[in-house]
Amino acid sequence: MNVGIIDYGAGNLQSVLNAFHALGAEAKLITTPEELDGLTHLVLPGQGEFGDCSRKLEASAMTPPIKEWIAANKPFLGICVGYQLLFEGSEESPSAAGLGIFKGQNVRFQHEDGLKIPHMGWNGVTPQNPDHAMWKGMSKEPYFYYVHSYFPKAENSEVVAGVTTYGTQTFHGTVTRGNLIGTQFHPEKSQHAGLQLLKNFLTL
Repeated sequence: MNVGIIDYGAGNLQSVLNAFHALGAEAKLITTPEELDGLTHLVLPGQGEFGDCSRKLEASAMTPPIKEWIAANKPFLGICVGYQLLFEGSEESPSAAGLGIFKGQNVRFQHEDGLKIPHMGWNGVTPQNPDHAMWKGMSKEPYFYYVHSYFPKAENSEVVAGVTTYGTQTFHGTVTRGNLIGTQFHPEKSQHAGLQLLKNFLTL
């Protein structure tokens, strides 16, 4: 397996790289479309504000090859803001465009008494299709690590692979379509369950 982790100046790169290396995978940071040659798997991480990440990704010239990669159904993983960027846009940055791979917008958690925003820490995910390859080797409600104030709201419920509840609000914690996986949680920070998910991703 040759994994490319897109370095566009807006991701938790070293932790993601280390996680794949821990699994014995060949993984490297890439910054140009030319470096896609020879890769089998592609990862789009992301941290920070949606608009800033969107602008940095567009400036990197990686947007067209990412869309081509996904259209070809090659294994692709979007993490945190890299997951949010798979959708059309975000309330956080109304003028910034996402990749539009999925229809839907990123929305902010609604205020609840006693509910801390951002949602930070461990939380369970309820798989919507437990037989999917991404859940292999996991419990019925695996726990992952989250850090976010916004989350995607997919228009097509069929792409939702797992949901998570925070306070009284249930959100789309992960989506999948073909060989694409997107996660609001950070698998690279989620210990056993996270490494298992990355291992499952490598089998796609």
